[in-house]
Amino acid sequence: MSMEKFKALVVDEVRENVFQRSIKEKSIEELSQGDVIIKVEYSALNFKDALSARGHKGITRIYPHTPGVDAAGIIKESSSNLFVTGEKVFVTGYDLGMNTDGGFGQYIRVPSGWVIKVPENFSTKEIMIYGTAGFTAGIAMYELQRNEITPGKGKILVTGATGAVGSIAVAMLSKAGYDVVASTGKTDKKDFLFNLGAKEVISREDVNDTSGKPLLKKQWIGAIDNVGGSTLSTIIRSIGHRGLVASIGLVQSDKFETTVYPFILRGVRLIGVDSAESHMDYRLKIWNKIFDEWRLENPEKLIKECTLIELDKEIELILMGGQTGKVVIKMINEL
Repeated sequence: MSMEKFKALVVDEVRENVFQRSIKEKSIEELSQGDVIIKVEYSALNFKDALSARGHKGITRIYPHTPGVDAAGIIKESSSNLFVTGEKVFVTGYDLGMNTDGGFGQYIRVPSGWVIKVPENFSTKEIMIYGTAGFTAGIAMYELQRNEITPGKGKILVTGATGAVGSIAVAMLSKAGYDVVASTGKTDKKDFLFNLGAKEVISREDVNDTSGKPLLKKQWIGAIDNVGGSTLSTIIRSIGHRGLVASIGLVQSDKFETTVYPFILRGVRLIGVDSAESHMDYRLKIWNKIFDEWRLENPEKLIKECTLIELDKEIELILMGGQTGKVVIKMINEL
């Protein structure tokens, strides 16, 4: 088994801070350490993957490297008593695709503690339609509900709504009965967002107040923010009493300014969402909801499917902010 060859997207540092991507042949014995070997059937593209593929040493320190924080496939070999050969499984987060060889290869080797079984009524492709993006959206939704932000209490804003996390959040919130307001800079994608269940679609400029006012008109009771920067500041100042903001991303900026007034006068709550390091018991709590009550009826409408050969252009597109929805990579029968 250890000498079996497979294809993978490999990022090389050809000289200091100059990186190059190519599809290469690798062997199982070259993979990172772990007690489970998985033949990858599907992976998914996340912004973190694109940064790693570009050569971001804050994410990936050691090159050559294969990115891909998501992978779903079949157990090919296991020295763990938790899994047996032939089981459908998936991995999202932890160190996968960061400094551990990731899902953009046709095989991965990982610790069994990272691995989750795919339910019988799910395919590996459907799991990857959710992947890290769906899990992240699920965490935000779980935190809204845990903090009593339930349907009927007010509108929920989703920024960066055409992205992977944003689009899944719009769809899952809508299915759960929330009135979702989707914010996007892609004005030509309104129909896409309405089709996912958004009740309103607004421009990102509508969530970008630069007046400096410490408080703004109450507009939403909750928000899932993929943007950061001035947008996050605007949201915090526009959330209703005892509302909650889940901060997920930094597409606009990793910095924002606010005052204490939204917190001490309106009781606004700001939480950070980190999916990669979530403990397994918490992961399973979120995934079990995705497997059941949050499962989307037609998740295919969220995605674009590509092959390993086509992945490079999709990486460039996501880095330029041009992706809509989720990119799922078919890794089987490739090349």
